[in-house]
Parts: sequence; C-alpha cells; structure tokens
Amino acid sequence: MQIPDFLSDSPSIFPWGDARRWNAYTARQRAREGGRWQKLSVDAGFTCPNRDGKVGRGGCTFCSNEAFNPGYCQPEKSITQQLQEGITFHRNRYRRADAYIAYFQAYSNTYAPLSVLKTRYEEALQVDGVRGLAIATRPDCIDEEILDYLKHLAKQHPISLELGIESLYNKTLQRIRRGHDAQCTEQAIRVAAAAGLPPTVHLILGLPGESREEILAEAGMISALPIGALKLHQLQIFRNTAMEKEFLEKPQDFRLLDLNEYATLLIDFLEQLRPDIPIVRLAAEAPPRFLRTQNLGGLRYDQIMQVIEKEMEDRNTWQGRLYTFAGK
Repeated sequence: MQIPDFLSDSPSIFPWGDARRWNAYTARQRAREGGRWQKLSVDAGFTCPNRDGKVGRGGCTFCSNEAFNPGYCQPEKSITQQLQEGITFHRNRYRRADAYIAYFQAYSNTYAPLSVLKTRYEEALQVDGVRGLAIATRPDCIDEEILDYLKHLAKQHPISLELGIESLYNKTLQRIRRGHDAQCTEQAIRVAAAAGLPPTVHLILGLPGESREEILAEAGMISALPIGALKLHQLQIFRNTAMEKEFLEKPQDFRLLDLNEYATLLIDFLEQLRPDIPIVRLAAEAPPRFLRTQNLGGLRYDQIMQVIEKEMEDRNTWQGRLYTFAGK
C-alpha cells in the first residue's frame, strides 16, 4: 500500500473510500456484492482438538459456544433445516436480505475428514438463497488439502475463512489453554493467504496477563501479516467456563474495562493498525444471562459504536494514523 498524503492532517475521505474513521468491512462487502448479504449461523456438529483430547480437554478457558449460537442452531437438525429456519427468522425480525452466507460458526469447522467437510459445505450451498460460506476454525485445523478444496469452491462462491487467534503471545495462549502457539498462528495465516484465502482473524483485547503496551504492540504484529479482515473483541467472562472459575479465585489478575476505557484502548490500537485492513467488528456482545460480569455498561453494539466513533471524532483520529509504513 502506498504511503497516504494525509498522515498529519485529518482527511474528509479516507483511503477506504468513505468518511468513516475506521475501515468498515460491511461497506466494502456491500460494494463488492451489490446488496445486503446476511450471515446465518450453522452448527454442523463439529468439535475441536482442544475438546476431544487431541491437544486438550475442556476447550479454551474463555469458550462458551452457547452464548453465540442462535436458537435455531442445533446440531441434531440438518444444515438445510437450520438455514431455512434462519432465513425465516431474519425475514421476520429484520429487513429482508438480498442473499445469505452460511456461517459455520460453532467450534472448529475444518476439523473433520475432507469428505465430511465437502458434504456439509455443499449441502449449505444447495439451500435456496445461500450464496457463499464463512468458515470459522483454528490455526491448527487447516492444511493444504482443505485449502485447495476451499480455493476450488471460491471460484464459484464467496468463501471466507475465519481464524480464532485470540492473542499473539505464547504466554497468553498457554494461560487460556489454547493448544497451539503463535508460530502456528502465523504459519496458518500465511499458508491461507498464499492459497488465495487471506483469513479474517479474531483477536481478544484485554486477556489476563497482557499489559496495555503488549496489546497495542499486537496492532503492529497483525499489520505485518497477510490477513483479509479483523474482528476485535473485548474480554468477556462467560458463566460456566474455566475463565470464570479463574476470575472468581483471582480477580486481581483481571482488568475488565468499562466502556470509556475500552474505547480509549481500542482507538489507540486502531491508530497503529494498517489502514487497509478491513474491520468486521470493534466489540462483541452476548446475552447478559451468559455473562459473569457486566459487559461495557450493558449497551448494545450500535450504542457501543456510537461512543467509539464519537471519541474518534473528538480526538480527530482514524485507523492507521500512527501506522509506520514500510520504507518510511
């Protein structure tokens, strides 16, 4: 990416083509797809190597899949039934979408033999209205065979690969019982990008044991990797998880940010992030019944976004403002 000419002055239009102060993935997606495409979550019955004993048992300490699965996502239902119910749900509750993306979200959705993956992905693509796939998985659950198949699918359908990386520090990955290291993460991102599938990566801000300086340094680490997009989440402590137990035993090890603190940290992070990286989300939300502690004042995502964007405007800053371009 070329060095922009507005590194010191606030522009009216940013390099991603609009006046929003962060590179919102939704705007780019709609421009590319020519309409509103709605994700529909699917629970295809996959598990995880951190649950079945391959690398661990019990999953990551923060994991609560139930907090993110819509009611219609039940693995005993067929993929077709889940998607049809999801389409009906969204048509009744929200404005009608122009098309749908089947979002294989629950657990690790490339963790099965290729023949199984083909059957489940292709069933989803046969559902009327479904145009593409979003596939969430882990860095240690992709290989060249899977990527070759996804690359083949991508010739006819939009295919998005999502990698939960959560942190780029080995000390943190060990603490949250992730079951892989940062080298595995980097290798997976580079291999996927080389296959023409630069992944959307998920990163949690505020994991225990990480300092503010370490969190901000991750902006530079992420910027150096060939990712396709980024999802950012604040730390949330879910009920009935190992992290909840750790929090109750050692609350001093956790610093749960309020909305203003999170907005400040997030904006500082965005300032140092490469400006051409699209951002899918700047925060997470979950039903309060799943949470041990209040989440950013209990506000909805759109309300959180209003606070963040107002703070960016007040600070006259934007994504990438402090990013150091190669060669500068």
